[in-house]
Amino acid sequence: MLSPLLAVLAAVASALASVLQRKAARDQPGKDNLSLRLVWHLLHRPVWLGGILSVIASFLLQAAALGTGRISVVQPLLALELPAALMVSRFLLGGRMGRREWGASAVMAAGVAGLIIALGPGRGKTSSVSGTGWLIGCGVNALVIVVGVLWARGVSGSRRAAVLGATTGCAFGLTAALMKGMTNAFSHGLVALFTSWQLWAMIAVGGCAVFLLQSALHAGRLLATQPGLTMADPVVAILWGVLVFQESVRGGLFILPAVLAAAAAAAAVMVLSRSPLLAGEAGHREDAGSGGEDDAEAPRARKK
Repeated sequence: MLSPLLAVLAAVASALASVLQRKAARDQPGKDNLSLRLVWHLLHRPVWLGGILSVIASFLLQAAALGTGRISVVQPLLALELPAALMVSRFLLGGRMGRREWGASAVMAAGVAGLIIALGPGRGKTSSVSGTGWLIGCGVNALVIVVGVLWARGVSGSRRAAVLGATTGCAFGLTAALMKGMTNAFSHGLVALFTSWQLWAMIAVGGCAVFLLQSALHAGRLLATQPGLTMADPVVAILWGVLVFQESVRGGLFILPAVLAAAAAAAAVMVLSRSPLLAGEAGHREDAGSGGEDDAEAPRARKK
């Protein structure tokens, strides 16, 4: 039970990080998106540094969870970051949680729990993953991330935020896979840890994921960024767990309740992502000053 508890705590820390970093990034110049200048400006914001500390805490809790548990269990539990982000937003960005938010949060929690119970993931074989398996897994995952970044550069407004959110989720999924490999190396001692390629690859990919997160949060409101960020990570992690780490999952009749539970969680994510709480008063100010596609369409909508 320790691993699931650590995963839930990691989700709460990640939610706090998202809200703090969004609070810091929302008033930065739009031209700084996907630029290192954005990070330079944010370094001067104490609230952003608080978000980074929350990211570090989330990573440490996640590593501890992965060290004692299965990636196909830990990462889906991290999807609870979304309802946690709503609760944190209530205090930091204004607003209140109504029946829709509480109900959808309950459905999402039940959906995630139902998915894990239905799949019943068994322990995998992280130590026996071949070099070819790592190469193919990392290569495919990295290709998806590159395609997402290129796609995001070709769009703007809420679409860019949504694409970057999903791309960031894929990057965090790859980080989790490398973190799982790192924890296996750590079990053989500190020398094995610091000489393992997974540790350094995790640091590099994790840094890229944090950079993408800043750009995603800067590109648009949480209600555009959070759904892809929330769902992509566990999906990528489950694929890593089953296809690479050989974690066994139930088949047959158990597939139906697993699909229903996943659908319920996805529906809850869509409901929660459209909550006014994620926009808050700050969201309206952002719309008024962003000058993006959404703002250009607003006058036409009012004329109708």
